[in-house]
Amino acid sequence: MKVLVFGAGVLGSYLAHVLVRGGHDVTVLARGKRAEELERNGVVIRHYFQRRTTIDQVRVIRTLEEDEGYDLIFVVMTYSDFPSVLPILAANRSRHIVLVGNNADARRLQTELQNMSRMEKQVAFGFQISGGRRENGRIVCIRGGGQMVLGGLDGPIPFRPLLEKAFGAVKYKLIFHEDMDAWLKNHIVPIIALTSALFAKGGRLRELARDKEMLRQIIAAIGEGFDVLEALGYMMTPASQAKLFRKNKRTAYLMLKIYHLLPFSRFFDGSYDEIASLFEAFGEWKRKSGIPTPRLDDLERRLLGSR
Repeated sequence: MKVLVFGAGVLGSYLAHVLVRGGHDVTVLARGKRAEELERNGVVIRHYFQRRTTIDQVRVIRTLEEDEGYDLIFVVMTYSDFPSVLPILAANRSRHIVLVGNNADARRLQTELQNMSRMEKQVAFGFQISGGRRENGRIVCIRGGGQMVLGGLDGPIPFRPLLEKAFGAVKYKLIFHEDMDAWLKNHIVPIIALTSALFAKGGRLRELARDKEMLRQIIAAIGEGFDVLEALGYMMTPASQAKLFRKNKRTAYLMLKIYHLLPFSRFFDGSYDEIASLFEAFGEWKRKSGIPTPRLDDLERRLLGSR
């Protein structure tokens, strides 16, 4: 299969690695220094837990031409960057597109992409369960087994067989979710609470782990966020996540404390612009729900004050 990975950051690089190992013709769209690194050295990944380094050669492009076709396009970038690529995707003749990453407004993005396009586009949304950081031209990748949660907004993904074929020859699990929009919104709640607290601490993980009041505030803020989503009629998914922060607060406290003390936690750091954009979207949900979120509001103020 001919596959394009649009974006060569931490997540896109690992996805490109998986697809190359699956035997596909993989192209990566990157720009600037990152494009030069990929052309010179390939996709270099240090798999942190697996204690090995892989190098994969890929074709590198800097722009997506209108007449270049791909069986699948995976767009892997931050939520705040998605709108800027929609005209490029709309002009291209490829039909099957997966937007991968945090997404607070999947419906709007899908509608805008389809309205801009001269031909029908089939769109799915995904979230790859991995993390890491770029270091000296390589990616340090934090993962267990590779996996992605996937779903459509209007029923099952129509090109699911293509997706299953893309990952059929590699150890990479696809989890198809019946309500992907709800899953993405549920995922955003702990992301904005945790990341804003870390920004407020200047990225000092151990300091955050020792701050009992801040850890309790994170848990309370996450509970407030789930209250907003539930008031708007969204499913709590995964249900165990909402139960942890609402009903098992002591366990949640210990998990957060231990996580921020673990060495690999330093490889998970969010983009300020993305978190600010997600907070902006959450603000709309809060206003519609009428649910007060004082602890989460305070974390947002701390985030904005950290800039």
